[in-house]
Amino acid sequence: MKEDSRPMAIPTFPARLAWRRNVTPHVLHLGLRRADGVPLDFVAGQFVNIHFDTPDGGTHRSYSIANPPGESDVFEIAMSPVPGGLATETLSALEPGDEIPVSGPYGRFILRDDAPCRYVLVGTGTGITPYRAMLPELRRRMEHDYSVHVLLGVWGRTEALFGEDFVAAAAEHPAFGYTACYSREKLADLADWERQGYVQAAYDNLRLDPDRDIVYLCGNPAMIDESVEILKGRGFDLKRLRREKYVSARPAR
Repeated sequence: MKEDSRPMAIPTFPARLAWRRNVTPHVLHLGLRRADGVPLDFVAGQFVNIHFDTPDGGTHRSYSIANPPGESDVFEIAMSPVPGGLATETLSALEPGDEIPVSGPYGRFILRDDAPCRYVLVGTGTGITPYRAMLPELRRRMEHDYSVHVLLGVWGRTEALFGEDFVAAAAEHPAFGYTACYSREKLADLADWERQGYVQAAYDNLRLDPDRDIVYLCGNPAMIDESVEILKGRGFDLKRLRREKYVSARPAR
């Protein structure tokens, strides 16, 4: 779940579950449609709020949209379950056809009209989801002197969320790179796009250039804060560092 950025109030709409699957052993992947049949109009990198009733009146959780805009009427989210969490229990119990109130889209964690550059897109856990949504636009920009490197940090190989999409992008375009970093699992058969350790330790291998690179940071707040300090020490101006923090919600009853 992403950090609540206190967006302006936007009316909710009913969204209907289209499908649900476990995309990794610890991440639930859901596809939703607006119940009125109108496709959700969003920009890659934005998020939606899902609303829940509580004894205190109601609350919401925020999730980045995980698929590119305009490809279907389904918008996808990925959720890391929290034991006893309100969102976890509610969303895990939904069956296809069930409805839940949603609002959005929100957010400015999007690709901007930048001059040709290298995008270094760093994400931990479900923080990788905005970059999956950006893939078609990234492919378009790579035809015009842009390059991309996606850097994912997870516990181990089976948790490399949407890794197949980034491996495929790297195979089809020489200007696209992908590295999956495993913080806990030690493997003897690492592929050339895998490494052990935290994503912050992988910066040394990227030959970062503060004059050309623009770094997006999404996911664990500690990773983002540490990365900002590392990158500032390497000459990066804050204007070239774009951030979206994810936090775990406390269980609500």
